[in-house]
Amino acid sequence: MITRDEAWNLLNGYIKNQKMIYHSLSSEAVLRALARRLDRDEEKWALTGLLHDIDVEVTNADPKVHSLKARELLKDFDLDEDVLDAISMHNEMATGLQRETEFQHALAAGETITGLIYATALVYPDRKIAPVKPKSIVKRMKQKAFAASVNRDIIMECEKIGIPLQEFVEISLNAMKEIGEEIGL
Repeated sequence: MITRDEAWNLLNGYIKNQKMIYHSLSSEAVLRALARRLDRDEEKWALTGLLHDIDVEVTNADPKVHSLKARELLKDFDLDEDVLDAISMHNEMATGLQRETEFQHALAAGETITGLIYATALVYPDRKIAPVKPKSIVKRMKQKAFAASVNRDIIMECEKIGIPLQEFVEISLNAMKEIGEEIGL
């Protein structure tokens, strides 16, 4: 498996948009926390979260090819097949397949909730993540007009990995709070 430093350098070679870097760091933190909760390989899951959108700028986020190009970019690096598979499957539109494995569901739900958490923090007066409470995130889940581009159905895939929404929100929010400064919050 490639090291975190190698993955970080690789990511920065492809991603220039600071918000995408924040999203990648947030996804890394959330996936690490989910791995800890599910007793999975924390380093593997964290690296997957960090690298999952490596192709977003190369593909202009085109849903027909985004994630497939990532697999191509990463295939020559020392990454397990299930990592490449989870990265490919976080965008079902490109693959034409449905997510089936715990790892696939965890990445999709984990990377998606970061957007809702980020948007929630930005409506707070100080625009910081520290005062955000889990109940605020759960409340925003029900407000379809809030952060309308965040797919709530994908977030609900947390239940397919055995973590109820409330707990999933707490895990994800706490993971992002730990790196608040790094992600501009």
